[in-house]
Amino acid sequence: MSRPLRIQYPDAWYHVMNRARRGQDLYPSKEDIVTFLDLLKETATMFNLKVSAYCLMPNHYHLLVQTPDANLARCMRHVNGVYTQRYNVRNKCDGTLFRGRYKSILVDADSYLLELVRYIHRNPLRAGIVSKIDQCAWSSHRGYISGGQEWEWLHKEFVLKMLAKKRALQIRKYRQFIEKQDAEQLVSFFEKTNLPSMLGGEKFVNWVKATFFKGKVDRDIPQSRQLTPDRRTIIKTVCGYYGVHEKDLAAVRRGMENEARDMAIYLLRVVCGEPLLEIGAKFGMTRYSSVSSAVDRIRKKLTTNDGVMRRLDNMVVLVQKYQTET
Repeated sequence: MSRPLRIQYPDAWYHVMNRARRGQDLYPSKEDIVTFLDLLKETATMFNLKVSAYCLMPNHYHLLVQTPDANLARCMRHVNGVYTQRYNVRNKCDGTLFRGRYKSILVDADSYLLELVRYIHRNPLRAGIVSKIDQCAWSSHRGYISGGQEWEWLHKEFVLKMLAKKRALQIRKYRQFIEKQDAEQLVSFFEKTNLPSMLGGEKFVNWVKATFFKGKVDRDIPQSRQLTPDRRTIIKTVCGYYGVHEKDLAAVRRGMENEARDMAIYLLRVVCGEPLLEIGAKFGMTRYSSVSSAVDRIRKKLTTNDGVMRRLDNMVVLVQKYQTET
């Protein structure tokens, strides 16, 4: 079976799903549910996974997560693998539990985050398992209406602030929002036989395509590694495009941005997948946080500045051209 496309970058948002094989019950007992949720919390702590919503259905689960460390594959390998082990021990069986590899959909948080929280929390309602959303005990819905310490692990503040800035209004606004029907566009999206790998607006989709698909890069697809450009190709492309020398990429002037340097760092990190420390050493940056900040600057500009998007697009084309020539 070929591996699905996995697009990973720092702070990306995903809707993640997986189903049990042959429709069997993923959680035969309350103890199995508790085991899964404890594992989810364990994964959040171990791998810096931010879980903003979840819903455990009889034979599948839904998660809405953010990955500050661009490590979704590692997180889900832990969740699915360890739960399978613990499930088999508890239920005295062995073998594969899940039907296949998990499905992850890269999400445009600005456009769909709130809608996805509602969609995930309303799953038991749509399936007819409960008649009121408050009756569902195995979703993160109760975490959104509770201020209890047991929910501190849930990454919900980011979502609640999208509904109201004042904490006193957040739960009320959430309750009003969650009682509304799911957006038809979202329901239609998840009814598709073959779900797309992305859910987002045109600008977001174009950015993902320009950044990842044109470079044909994904660490989880072995064939893509053969197409990854090397560091020299990236540096040559950036210097040629901006009309600067390589030494200029390391130049830092107080109060002035060096877009050429930031773009080179971004491409080395996102397209080549180079470690932050190695990139920093190339540009005379002693802290990996400085490299991460440069990546974040370009990523934010790509969502607000069409000029930066075009420049990145042009450089990706040039990188491909140089690769073909060599």
